[in-house]
Amino acid sequence: MKTLVYIALFTGFTLQVSAQEGNVTIEQDPRIDELLKLYTEVNSKSDFYQIQVGFGSYQKAQNLKTKVDIDFAGWYSKIEFESPTYRVRLGKFKTKLEAERKYLEVRKKYPEAILLKPEGK
Repeated sequence: MKTLVYIALFTGFTLQVSAQEGNVTIEQDPRIDELLKLYTEVNSKSDFYQIQVGFGSYQKAQNLKTKVDIDFAGWYSKIEFESPTYRVRLGKFKTKLEAERKYLEVRKKYPEAILLKPEGK
């Protein structure tokens, strides 16, 4: 008798759970889109000097980035794909003077590094 009651309860519970449906509506503040545009502008690479430390296959770029992150801890670093290779770039320097000073520091450890100007300059 207990088994029959448990089966009936279990069946009823299963049918109740599987019968549920719902819709999710997300209401987003329109100012979020404005903030995203602003964030993209501020963080675009076009306004910064960067130092390209090296390039190659994805695995080589990952290994190089790991070394760069250790050697220059706290600096912004990134792997960027520019066909046909991956490039390891370091820093986001606003002024040419700051970029050149950091470039000289990087060249001591990575002599093949090059200084990249912002796209707009």
